[in-house]
Amino acid sequence: MISAAFASAGEAAHHGPFYAQAEFWVAAAFVVVVGLAIRPVLRAIVAGLDTRASQIKAKLDEARKLREDAQALLADYQRKQRDALQEAAAIVAHAEQEVERLKRSSAEALEEAVKRREQQALDRIAQAEQAALAEVRNLAVDIAVKTAGKLIADNLAADRAGALIDDAIKAVGQKLH
Repeated sequence: MISAAFASAGEAAHHGPFYAQAEFWVAAAFVVVVGLAIRPVLRAIVAGLDTRASQIKAKLDEARKLREDAQALLADYQRKQRDALQEAAAIVAHAEQEVERLKRSSAEALEEAVKRREQQALDRIAQAEQAALAEVRNLAVDIAVKTAGKLIADNLAADRAGALIDDAIKAVGQKLH
């Protein structure tokens, strides 16, 4: 069969130029038909590949954007966490300062209250002393007046004794007030 093909090719070579042969035109027509048929198929394949490449590029871009968004969100949450920790530390520090201030204030208020009560006690003691001295004076005056009145009544004449008593009462009243 192969030898027959070579034999016919050899014969064809003797019949004239190659383009005058029917086999050439069949082969040429076959190449043109295949070329025309392949062109839309190639276009479809290229379009499909372009579409697929576009989809892959879009997915990569979307993945890149999602990654960037995730990184930005992570950075934002980390910043918020740092800020919250700093705020918490500031609140704790402020609370500690407030506790110290309240301790000092309470200690000062307690010290003032103790001093005030001590002063009140000293004032009451002084008032009690004054009242006791006044009572003792009044009692001494009353005793002195009664004793003087009795002595005068026993030793002086009645008219003279009455005048002296009246003068003594006036003098004592003026000295007490």
